[in-house]
Amino acid sequence: MDNHARTPLPDRYEPFAPGIEPAVPVPGYPNTWTHTPAQPLIRRPVTRTEATGPLALWRKLPCDESNLAVLGPGRIAQGQLMHVSGRILDESARPVRDAVVELWQANAAGRYFHPIDQRDAPLDPHFVGNGRVRTDAEGRYAFFTIRPGAYPVPVKDTWWRPPHIHFSVLGPASLSRLVTQMYFPGDPMNEWDRILNSIPDAAARQRLVARQTHPAEVGDGWIAFTHDIVLRGRHATPEA
Repeated sequence: MDNHARTPLPDRYEPFAPGIEPAVPVPGYPNTWTHTPAQPLIRRPVTRTEATGPLALWRKLPCDESNLAVLGPGRIAQGQLMHVSGRILDESARPVRDAVVELWQANAAGRYFHPIDQRDAPLDPHFVGNGRVRTDAEGRYAFFTIRPGAYPVPVKDTWWRPPHIHFSVLGPASLSRLVTQMYFPGDPMNEWDRILNSIPDAAARQRLVARQTHPAEVGDGWIAFTHDIVLRGRHATPEA
């Protein structure tokens, strides 16, 4: 018998704690006005579709793009080489295996390898800035990349986004999809970032900040950060 047939469906998920969801739209960030629903979300009962599907996404999406920093012999990205790793956990702090973890980021000059980013900053021919991996049995993921640069938001009253990394996590069910960001500890721009500070709860904001680990854990030449991501529940990683 299929394991899913033996597992009772949840009739509810743990609620989000007050203050962990961003207060949107964010003033001075036009995209949040066009990407934010104008009406309250419609609640639907949890059926097997929402609780278990789609299954085995890693079979459909290539998940072997873990090294963004070294494209090949002699093709090394410019910037501070960095290793980012962590675990994907569910609302009960259990590891989520076979989750699909996508990462995208700006290069060391703070520019994205994307046609919409036309800022006058250099592109790195050896850095595309996106990757995708599958978590192991302990819910672990890891990427080799470079530390991204900060960049200005092109609005009338310009403000700068601190170095950050975007994550998209596709867990075991459609309700466990999360798009979020990771920030770096101790960066003074964090306190000015309007996206990070759109999350009212201070403890929830801190869950978006990675923890630096000793370089010896990864090897010479790489700074190292660890960042766990929690899907749903009262201790969930905030959307960002």
